[in-house]
Order: sequence, then structure tokens, then C-alpha cells
Amino acid sequence: MRRSWLLQLILTSFLLLSYVNNGIAGLTSTFIRSEWPSIDIPIDNEAFVVPKGHNAPQQVHITQGDYDGKAVIISWVTTDEPGISKVQYGTSENKYEFTAEGTVRNYTFYKYKSGYIHHCLVDGLEHDTKYYYKIGTGESSREFWFQTPPKINPDASYKFGIIGDLGQTYNSLSTLKHYMQSGGQTVLFVGDLSYADRYSYNDVGIRWDSWGRFAERSAAYQPWIWSAGNHEIEYMPYMGEVVPFKSYLQRYPTPHLASKSSSPLWYAIRRASAHIIVLSSYSPFVKYTPQYKWLAEELKKVDREKTPWLIVLMHVPIYNSNEAHFMEGESMRAVFESWFVHYKVDVIFAGHVHAYERSYRISNIHYNISNGDHYPIPDKFAPVYITVGDGGNQEGLAGRFQDPQPDYSAFREASYGHSTLEIKNRTHALYHWNRNDDGKKVATDSFILHNQYWGSSHRRRKLKKHYLSSVVEQIVTY
Repeated sequence: MRRSWLLQLILTSFLLLSYVNNGIAGLTSTFIRSEWPSIDIPIDNEAFVVPKGHNAPQQVHITQGDYDGKAVIISWVTTDEPGISKVQYGTSENKYEFTAEGTVRNYTFYKYKSGYIHHCLVDGLEHDTKYYYKIGTGESSREFWFQTPPKINPDASYKFGIIGDLGQTYNSLSTLKHYMQSGGQTVLFVGDLSYADRYSYNDVGIRWDSWGRFAERSAAYQPWIWSAGNHEIEYMPYMGEVVPFKSYLQRYPTPHLASKSSSPLWYAIRRASAHIIVLSSYSPFVKYTPQYKWLAEELKKVDREKTPWLIVLMHVPIYNSNEAHFMEGESMRAVFESWFVHYKVDVIFAGHVHAYERSYRISNIHYNISNGDHYPIPDKFAPVYITVGDGGNQEGLAGRFQDPQPDYSAFREASYGHSTLEIKNRTHALYHWNRNDDGKKVATDSFILHNQYWGSSHRRRKLKKHYLSSVVEQIVTY
């Protein structure tokens, strides 16, 4: 009985892979979303609770602090006074063998004055190790922990969560709680954090603070890999605020210098078996610009023998069949798509559109304004494009999809949720999109993602055969 069921599962998996690879007609979900109102949680709600104690650290969050996962940047805010920018840490609970010193800053936005924002680089860590850390002093100190990734290895397994356009509504809280039940180890965040820019004057800063306390329940315990969206720009000349990304850059550092980037808005990291590239949709990216030149060099540095999984994050999707933000990513597609195909990027995650959509492997790299060849075609070397701008913000869902569904679109649904990408080894990863309404770990859309680099040549086919039985067994027990 078990053997028969296992065989059926294998056949189903390969049938689904055939759909993905061959571009069989996509699906538009008929699910009708029942949702809480798209309004922000009241500021006095327990979701934004302020920790007890004088000058207690709050809004705690961590991100990767180097290129290879042996460092973290720990950030927090104190409201009453600067206090100390020190992190005590060690590998045993309540026993802190090491200390790292950070920096403190604050900023103003209109007449709002931020708390004291601390950033501390903790480096020289061991791979695959649980660290406990303590910030603050006396009875107001707080303690947290995080797990470092395994060392860079082509067969290192790892589970990423993917969240975008989160905001701070009850739907946002549902998304975050569902993700925290998923077993994800690091969040790949594709932009639009707090939606504080939908407020005015001092309320902008206040809603950045509330979002920091809201996200702390996850971000204090595992790295969130940040990318910026349009709601981080905060160009508000009526308030005298004209410096783009001011609040975001003060609060959410990135390890951009480790990848020789000239801006925190675009950078790269390596983690376990993945090489992750973060791009900025709202910074110059055409030829001769810093981001263009940086990406050209970073793609050359990707070593698929060590990090076989090549993942790109951006805010604006390149392929999108929703009426919302349709074709806004066309300019970046024209500049970078040929690179994504040439370097065999495995998957590209984006946000911006408040719905979920997954593409087949397609490209439009032969199009130019003269030849008329302007339709995307199946391309086995192209990435899968996935839009996950469905975190739950107050702008609500984007429910108007184009009809008929384009050939490049594999699955789409206007619901709130999050995704996970579980890398099994150098050849296979399991992808799941989870709708919030399910209330359990049952993926609404899922498939096996084949690695682009290790999916061809005789040697790679042998590896594929070697790993298949273990991957199938892990699917069965998921």
C-alpha cells in the first residue's frame, strides 16, 4: 500500500514538473478571500506592546552581517536615552562569553524625533551554531537567540521564507504568525515594510516604531534579508522631507560593503547553498549606473559549484498579469533579463502587486522595438518568476487579473500569504505558497524546483539520480 502511494506521489510530482517546464495552460484560482478589513491594527493593540522597564530595548531585529553567514547585524531602539550599544553573546543560555560594541544614531522626520537606533555587528561566529544574546542593562535588559547557517556547501539544506508588502494590519499579523509556524530559518523580504508613508507628519515615525515592535517576534530570532520597495522612498515635500529612503536606511542596515556594493539598497550574500542577490527597483539601474556595474561584477563571482542556488530579490515584478502595476517592471526586464537567463538564475522573487502569482520558465530576451517579436516564449534556462506582494498591508488585495490568463502565468490568486523555499540539496528544492486562510501547513501552490546549474550534463544527471530517492522520501514526510 505504501509503495503504491509513493509511486503515485512520484508520478504526480513529475507531472507537475512537466507542467512547469513545458508551459501548459496556467490556473487562476477561484478562491474567494474572506478577510479582515484592510486597516492598520490600533496603535495601543498588544501586537505593538512596548517592553517593560526604563529604556528597555525594542524593535529588535537581525540581518546577515557579512558575505558568507558568519556575522549578524543586531539592531534595536531605546527611547529614553542612548544607553549602551553593546551586545553580550555566547553559545549557552544566560552565559555570555563575548561582547561586541555597536553604534547609536537618531534622526528627525518632520517634527518626529526617532529613538536611539543601535546597530551592532557581531562577527567571527561559527557556522551551524545557536547563539544567545543580551542587550540593554539591569532589569530592562532583554535576551534573544539566533541560529547561524551551515557553512557554504553545495548540498547544504536550508529553508527560506519569502514575505512581501507586509504592513501592520490584522492580515499582516496572520501572515507573520503563519510564517512562524513554517519552520523557515531566514526571511527573504521583497520590500514595503511598514507602510508608514501612508500617514502624515509625526505619525510616519510613530508607525515605523510600531512596525518594528510588530516584526520583532520573528526578526529578533532569525535574519530578515531586506530589500526596499516604493513605500520606503518617503518623498514628502509637503513636510519638507525630500531625501529618499531616509527612515528605512536609518533603521534597517544591510551588509552591502561585504559584496563591494556602493549602496545599502543593492547587495549580495551567500547562505548555506544559496547565492542571494538583492536589487533596488527604485535606484538607477541602466547602463553605466553603479547598480548596473555592480550586478555585472557580482554575477561573475557566483560559484555554482559552491552555491548552486542563485536567487534574486526585487520589489517590482518583471512578469505580472495583474491590472495592478502592470508592466512597471518592463524597464528592468529590458536591462537585466538577458543576464538572468545567461547566468541561469533559478528563481526571482518580487512583491509590489498585492496578490500571488507564479510564472513558467519563460523569457523575452529576443524582443526589441524593431523586430516585432514581442511575446515571451518558453525558455528552459530562464528563472521562475514569483510575485509574493501579499503580506497583508492596508492597501488591500489586487484582485483584478488580466483575462485571459497569459501563457507565461502558471498560477495566480488574490489572497494574503507567504512562501517558503526549502532547499534539499544541489539539485532540488521544494517551493510552497501558503494562503493565510488555511490556518495550517497546507500549501495552496507548490512544486519541485530543479536547479538550473546542476540540471544538465552527464555528471549532473548522475547527481540527480543519486539524490532523487532521498528527496522523494522527504516529500512524503513533509
